[in-house]
Amino acid sequence: MKNNLVITVGRQFGSGGRAIGKLIAEMLDIAYYDNELISEAARLSGLSSDLFKQKDERTPGSLRYALSMGFNFGPGFSSEELYRIQSETIRKVAEEGPCVIVGRSADYVLRNNPKCFNVFVQAPMERRIENVLGRGDTVDPKNVREVIEKKDKSRASYYDFYTDKRWGYSTSYHLTLDSSVLGMEGSAQMIIDFVKRAGGLDE
Repeated sequence: MKNNLVITVGRQFGSGGRAIGKLIAEMLDIAYYDNELISEAARLSGLSSDLFKQKDERTPGSLRYALSMGFNFGPGFSSEELYRIQSETIRKVAEEGPCVIVGRSADYVLRNNPKCFNVFVQAPMERRIENVLGRGDTVDPKNVREVIEKKDKSRASYYDFYTDKRWGYSTSYHLTLDSSVLGMEGSAQMIIDFVKRAGGLDE
């Protein structure tokens, strides 16, 4: 497998991790994958993207609700099988060229790539509430804290289930940072500087 530069971005909900990841990709002029991974996994597997959307960053147990509502996952496609397909897609896009990948335990999937740098973005709850409400999410302001906490819990369960690491723990990443300190652009530049100093980028 070709060891291209990959920057993976784990993030608390509302911390701006997605926006920071996109800025990094733009600044370095490399590919960016977030929801794009779902479309790519569906394309490569020939399965419906709805299968991957229902499972996206959720543990197998969280699919029970979808099943109880009559969602048809098709014969032979367990949550673990869909995770395997998505992981193969992550390895494929990483082999095609340098990129930024947001979430989906990409850091674990690419753990054998010495040029994979793993970052986790966090922020204080009040700032995250401001971010979620400010970006136009369809969330009732009275329930936004609860929505954030549930989303974080879902991401943590997914990550901890499929990896041997802990979501959000500093020991699981090369770098963790609070996006409220430097803002989105400043955080993106700090990550790029870190990767450069670590030997991931040519001067």
